[in-house]
Amino acid sequence: MTKLRDLKARFMEDPDFREEYARIDEEYALIEALVRARTAAKLTQAELARRLGTTQSAVARLEGGRVSPSFSTLRRYAEATGSRLTVDLVPSGG
Repeated sequence: MTKLRDLKARFMEDPDFREEYARIDEEYALIEALVRARTAAKLTQAELARRLGTTQSAVARLEGGRVSPSFSTLRRYAEATGSRLTVDLVPSGG
């Protein structure tokens, strides 16, 4: 039976797969950062939604990656969780 890490290594040899994997990995990193900020602030989605003036379902969509947030939304989310939003552009590996 093929192990997951072996399968991933084989797929990563394909440049198109690597590019898509990197794109998705960055999206998941943002989602993880949002959830981490909310939980560090000890807020439920409903409590955060009240601070943002929105609904719990809107926060769930944001944290679930089903919407692409604007910079303004990310800034408000950061402020509501007692966090500071930073943006960093780094040279690509290619």
